[in-house]
This record gives sequence, structure tokens and C-alpha cells, in this order.
Amino acid sequence: MNDKELVAQQALQYVSENMIIGLGTGSTANCFIDALAKRNKEEKLNIRTVSSSVVSMIKAKEAGLPIIAMEQINEIDLYIDGADEITPDLTLLKGRGYDLVREKLLARSAKKFIVIADESKIVENIGDNFPVPSEVQPFAWELVKNILMKKGTGDIRINSAKDGYAITSCGNFVLDFNYTEKNIEKLNALLCQTPGIVEHGIFYNIAHGALISSNGKVREIWKN
Repeated sequence: MNDKELVAQQALQYVSENMIIGLGTGSTANCFIDALAKRNKEEKLNIRTVSSSVVSMIKAKEAGLPIIAMEQINEIDLYIDGADEITPDLTLLKGRGYDLVREKLLARSAKKFIVIADESKIVENIGDNFPVPSEVQPFAWELVKNILMKKGTGDIRINSAKDGYAITSCGNFVLDFNYTEKNIEKLNALLCQTPGIVEHGIFYNIAHGALISSNGKVREIWKN
């Protein structure tokens, strides 16, 4: 069992019968989906799941998990997802994928949001390893970019085929920026207050806990 599988297995202890569980997106989240499907099949937990992306929905369906649409819920019991960066105070950076709105909606709507990751995702400051993504309305992207250029450097995200702009599941564009501002509260406020930004990749004061795996062991970090 590798570190991603180990931390996914550890997250199962927070699952109980009749829960509505949010499913994240990414390689570590996929490990949790597989582990959850196996346990649900063995124990008949009567759970329902809601996915943060089309990718995780397909994964969950193939694994045999019961799926409900986001439109059918007003809150969820548990959300399990990975992150690109995690600081010691449980601020997260997400958004290498394309579903910031759905991911943050599930994270905010969860009674308990636990991030699962390996030790390589721990950083001192958000933005240490990756630029901060902002999902922007297509008509506004150049105006938003001009505003953000006063605070950092970046550009619009290009799609994987390199023949156009990356488009989110909500039909928006993504701006990836590196910022000189390292105070996460100020940077979070700046992005929240910039018109044209639909959502951004800083998950500030949202996660309740983290399960971090390293060399076959899992340590837990919880909000005070």
C-alpha cells in the first residue's frame, strides 16, 4: 500500500452509515473513492455520494457508488479531497484541475472537510510550489488580469492541447498568478473582492483537518 492509498484508507474511519459524502478530484481522491466503494460494498453503509467534478463522478460510478447531483443537496456530512499545497494552519491551495466552484461549494457545505495528501504537499506559504488559480468570467479575463498584474505576475491558462484557453466545467477561464503578497488573509480578501473572479484556489479557514502520509505512516492535523 503506497502513501496515497494509506491516507485514503485512514480517511474511511470518518465514514459512517447514511452519510452524504463529497468526493474530491485527483489521484489521492481517487484512492479514497476506491476504498470507499470497497467498504460500502462489504458493509452496505447506505451512503450517497456527490462529486466535485465530472471526472470524479465517472470514477465513482465505475466503482459502484450511489451518486446524487449537487442540485439535490443543501449540505453534506463529509467531504474528502486532496490539495496541491497545505500550510500548517490548514490553508489549502487547489485548482490544478478545473472545478474550483464545485470543490469549494462542497468544502463549505460539509459538516466535516478533511484533506488527504502526502508530505510533499506541506508548504510554509501558499504559492511556494504552484501559482494561485482564479476562475474568471470569459468576458472579464483581460480586465481581471490587468488588476492582478498590480499584485503579481501571471497569465491565462492554456488547455492541454495547447490550441486554446482552458475552460472550467462552469464555462469559465482560469488565470494562474504568482503573488508578492504572502499574508494569506490579505491575499484571500484581495481575490474575493476582485470583480470578475468567480472563485479562486485559496481555501482559507475551510478545512477542519488533514491526514498526511509519509513513509508508511499517517499524521493528523486538526483545527484548534
